Amino acid sequence: MGDVVKLRAVRKAKARVSREVEAQANRAKFGRTKGEKLREAQEAERATRQLDGAKREEP
Repeated sequence: MGDVVKLRAVRKAKARVSREVEAQANRAKFGRTKGEKLREAQEAERATRQLDGAKREEP
């Protein structure tokens, strides 16, 4: 026979892992310095300008 498993404990463990994964994602997303955020914004703006500059004008 299989082992006896407490479903409540399994649910709690699953929720704990889920919260930890979400916390890691939030740390990566929001846990940046002001300089890192500024650099990322500048890179996005530069990419947008480069893309707009490469567009061909329609007659």
